[in-house]
Amino acid sequence: MYLTSVWRSLKGRSLFILVSLSWLLLIAFLFAVTTVFERVPEESNALQADNRYTKLNDRLNEANRQIDLLMAQNKQLAQHLQVLTELKVKREELSLESPKTNKKLKVRNRSPVNVFPSTEFELSFRRVRQNIDEIWHHLRNRMSKKSMSFVNELRYNMIYDLDVLSDRDNRWRYEELKNLSNFVQNRIHRLQNPSDCGTAKKLVCDLNKSCGFGCQVHHLAHCFVAAMALNRTLICDTDDWRTPSDQPNSWGRLFQPISQTCGDPSGHNRTDWSDDKLLNSYQVLYYPIIDYMQPIPPFLPLVIPTQIADPLVRQSGEPFIWFIGQVLKYMMRPSSDMSQYIDNFKRDNQFKHPIVGIHVRRTDKIGTEAKFHTIHEYMFFVEDFYNKLDLKNERNSVHKKVERLVYLATDEPEVWRKEITPYQEKGYVFKGDIKLSESADPYQRREFESLHNVVVDLLLLSQCDYIVCTFSSQICRLAFELMQTRHSTQDLSQAFYSLDDIYYFGGQVFHGKKALVSHSAQNDREISFKSGDILGIARNEHNGYNTGDHNRTKHKGLYPRFKVTEFVESVPFDVFD
Repeated sequence: MYLTSVWRSLKGRSLFILVSLSWLLLIAFLFAVTTVFERVPEESNALQADNRYTKLNDRLNEANRQIDLLMAQNKQLAQHLQVLTELKVKREELSLESPKTNKKLKVRNRSPVNVFPSTEFELSFRRVRQNIDEIWHHLRNRMSKKSMSFVNELRYNMIYDLDVLSDRDNRWRYEELKNLSNFVQNRIHRLQNPSDCGTAKKLVCDLNKSCGFGCQVHHLAHCFVAAMALNRTLICDTDDWRTPSDQPNSWGRLFQPISQTCGDPSGHNRTDWSDDKLLNSYQVLYYPIIDYMQPIPPFLPLVIPTQIADPLVRQSGEPFIWFIGQVLKYMMRPSSDMSQYIDNFKRDNQFKHPIVGIHVRRTDKIGTEAKFHTIHEYMFFVEDFYNKLDLKNERNSVHKKVERLVYLATDEPEVWRKEITPYQEKGYVFKGDIKLSESADPYQRREFESLHNVVVDLLLLSQCDYIVCTFSSQICRLAFELMQTRHSTQDLSQAFYSLDDIYYFGGQVFHGKKALVSHSAQNDREISFKSGDILGIARNEHNGYNTGDHNRTKHKGLYPRFKVTEFVESVPFDVFD
């Protein structure tokens, strides 16, 4: 049975590579056709036409590069398959030698075959999946709705085929992520519950940062990261939390304590954060707000721990978000009252899967931190999610349509009253409670009921299968971070769409992309770079391009998203030693 499962696993991966080759060629052909025949008025002169052909050639070269990579992996898998073929034949010979015993013979696999996908395989798989979406975003900004109908259907089928191939290794992904999560949670628990609080090294964090709930939670998460990097128990006086003003110990009513054994900030000596080389000799270290860190430590976001970097990069398309999600998972373990409330709310509202969460942030953010987005902008991506599920059911000969459930979280009650009706008429079923929205009024946010309801929305959004929101919102980012901690067979790093910002962590040092291939600017809005260069990212233009700057030349401008990958930095965290 073991060899049979290995055989099937490797055959599945070989099939993935062959199918991927076919899809990549089809994508290249489709893009060539649409680029040549789709007319864009402003690109009528010869020079601009040449630019379009240059861009097309660029994309075809990238497709060829990925094909070469997949072919190399296919060759390696073919060699593995040959080894397994020999082992399979040998096993059958052994079985034939003792037909009378009626016993199962155990065959040890002494071959050096890695029965699970390599990191390179997983990264390539995710890139194929992501580039399908990048082409879709590029085309939907250039083609008519009628033309996009064909592209959409093709994309849904491509995604289905990739998911089928991915399913073969789902159990392995699930186990590796679960084990990694358990390892991180156990280390945090051990750090936060020392056997002797009197002698434990401590890091004291002031929770009263002058900002809203989401911002304060992220500040506490940053303190947790520092405590883990320095192997110090985090001390935080949640009883003195400034939000809300009408209830004592509001944190304790919503979440479990961050420590069961150590909450005393005292020690035989103490100091503030500095560049003092003897800093580690002090028992108590007072840690500043991330915005005012001096000197800047090497472990600031978006850095991940070196000790877990390899499996994390292999399993998650967003390693830092997964890591900070684990920190939040421990920090925000619901109290017994909150857990009971969430369970009752889900039962009463028939919260079930699959379900898409949308977080519509309005009120005080509009015109200051974010632009206004209509409900139609959110629902475009909700519809896309369910269209993919309907296609999946059709391919699996399940002819029942998926019920289109939407969890609506918003600080604007008028969204419930006026904006969702057209979609309800189309068959969408909205879950949630308008009372949660009414309590989110800016003038009520210092009250416990308002905070309680924000946490309810946050936790339920994190339990959705897909989120459409605006990353300019702290709540949106918190929900996405917590979503990554769910034990799933799927990488959830792409289970979102942000209508505005890219992901960021307040106070982060650098968010970079590493160039996979070179790029020559096609106009004065783009920047050039070479393979291996590091690029900053300011925003996603939602058309296949990022806006950012070159880390070396300091030039700013557009660059193709498909030519870069996430730049991941890691440093050792003492808690994992």
